[in-house]
Amino acid sequence: MRGRFITFEGIDGAGKSTQIDVIEATLKARGLEVIRTREPGGTPLGEVIRKELLSVSMDPATETLLFFASRAEHIAKVIRPAIERGAWVLSDRFTDATYAYQVGGRGFPAHKVEELEKWTQGDLQPDRTVLFDIDPEVAAQRVAKARNLDRFEKENRDFFTRVREAYLTRAKQSPERFLVVNSMQEKDTVSDILRKEFSQWA
Repeated sequence: MRGRFITFEGIDGAGKSTQIDVIEATLKARGLEVIRTREPGGTPLGEVIRKELLSVSMDPATETLLFFASRAEHIAKVIRPAIERGAWVLSDRFTDATYAYQVGGRGFPAHKVEELEKWTQGDLQPDRTVLFDIDPEVAAQRVAKARNLDRFEKENRDFFTRVREAYLTRAKQSPERFLVVNSMQEKDTVSDILRKEFSQWA
């Protein structure tokens, strides 16, 4: 039986990690094999690329190509094998993030990302995508309190406003795939919403 591929998206500070913990525990309690991963990263090579992407300033084309290089390795070594053996894959970000950050945030041409997506992924798409939606001002306050900032998290508010708008546009284009959750609600409220949704999917 084919596994399921679930992705989690949102601007930095939206609370993805906390809620992925909840979903992972919920699915494992049902006896399912769950693989939790992230982008960029997810493989030894991907983690090397991640370190550079989060710390080194670079041209938007270089940045986009490195994201897809990490993604190609991730798909080949982690995502496809896990799905094929029946596992559920929970990924903190995937290609929607590239459309949001590189196309929406940086202004990189969407048609170039579309070509890279086709080449890298083939017919692979997430079964469902949870988008944690939050006001960029609130997200920035959360991130500043939580950790040292990487170069993406240091971007200005206008950048994150564009990223958020790009995410919401993606969600409107694929409403059957996206679940948009208001992550400005209490954590427990968001967790309850997700448990209810995933109880219907699993």
